[in-house]
Amino acid sequence: MKRTFIQNPSYLSVLRSTLATLVLACIAFMGAQGQGKSTSLNKVVARVDNYYILRSELEEYMIQAQSQAQGQQAPTMCQALERLIVNKMLLAKAEIDSVIVEDKQIESQVAARMDYMAKRFGSEKNIIEAYGKSIEALKYELREPIKQEMIAEKMQSKITEAIKVTPNEVKKFFNSIPKDSLPYIPAEVEIGQIVRYAKVTKAQNDELRARLLDYKARVEKGEDFTSLASAYSEDLGSAQRGGDLGFAKRGEMLPEFEGASLKLKPNELSEPIETEYGLHLIQLLETRGAEYHARHILLRPDYNRMDMSAPKKVLDSLYNVIKTDTLKFEKVAKTWSEDKSTADAGGLLKDQQSGSSRLPLDASMDYGLFMMLDTMKVGTISAPMNYRTDDGKTAMRIIYYKSKIEPHTASLKDDFEKLSNIVLANKKTEAVDKWFKKAIEDVFIKVDPEFQGCKMMGINLQDN
Repeated sequence: MKRTFIQNPSYLSVLRSTLATLVLACIAFMGAQGQGKSTSLNKVVARVDNYYILRSELEEYMIQAQSQAQGQQAPTMCQALERLIVNKMLLAKAEIDSVIVEDKQIESQVAARMDYMAKRFGSEKNIIEAYGKSIEALKYELREPIKQEMIAEKMQSKITEAIKVTPNEVKKFFNSIPKDSLPYIPAEVEIGQIVRYAKVTKAQNDELRARLLDYKARVEKGEDFTSLASAYSEDLGSAQRGGDLGFAKRGEMLPEFEGASLKLKPNELSEPIETEYGLHLIQLLETRGAEYHARHILLRPDYNRMDMSAPKKVLDSLYNVIKTDTLKFEKVAKTWSEDKSTADAGGLLKDQQSGSSRLPLDASMDYGLFMMLDTMKVGTISAPMNYRTDDGKTAMRIIYYKSKIEPHTASLKDDFEKLSNIVLANKKTEAVDKWFKKAIEDVFIKVDPEFQGCKMMGINLQDN
């Protein structure tokens, strides 16, 4: 085994896409297993502290990276291993620095990835047939790589959170670009939405409530709460720990959940409590100053059996109000949209990486939204339509086609935000590069002799 020293900033500019590719590689590997692919490639090719990189992981990453290259040069085997090593290094340092991600955030991302798979395969039934596994089993297998992705991203954000960009830095960067080399900006659009979530039907709510009351009665008769949570809770993260959520500070949990928890005495059970994630049976274990320790059993509604009448009624009314121009779209969105991520911005959708409201009008956009805009005029709104959110919830929404920016050569005036993001990304790359050079001293890295010819991060592999 060999040791490598990591300090090449070229990796950092592709870190986010690497993390996403890792999860897609996991999905692909799950599918390969379901189709009977040999797993004899599970040889350890690298180790970063307590994290291991298997040859199968490296192979699957290469396949996914090549499929996503879109005409650009795909990474070599050495470059792919380099990116996986740096990702594991972020995880190792995050563990040292106690950087964590909450279970509810992980579960939200798991639901979003499963929704992506459902759209890709056409239905959950097709997913089950393709992989030969239940949806819950697939969610369980996805959870760990998604958790690692989120922790690595959070670690990177921690490293760069204090970095800012000044207007003078942006102007200096723009002036440094030769006029004949200014980038060509493709068409972009600004889109707003007003979202209303479907409601759980009374019959479904009563069914979930009855199941939780049954579990409560069984615990009160002496049955073990942890066993029931492990068997029945649909919060897969905490279910593995018997429903245990650990200590939480006030304000960290959903208000309904926290309020119900703090009304309980130690070891007391709540009535079924409804939140945006489903219905919970909560048991308070102990309190410690401003913290409390609880566990729960979560049952989620079947999003295919939701009641669409309430959101349709509200959106039909809002559509008529906006059409007659008695209220502006942005004001209506702030007041009525149930999508917290866009409501405060007047319903505007934003790029998750840059935070910009200008979205590229290309294949990267949701296909259904892309086709809808093709039939709309700028300044118009759509009729209410069914919608599945990124985290798998059933909803309806109205779309507002706010503006379209035609393709053009970049200018300081029109593309200041985009140029600012480039400068910010460059400064973050430099900051993370410095961090890597320092952090390498705290992390143990070994690489299999097979890759001793690789030049990792510009540094030749050396003997340990």
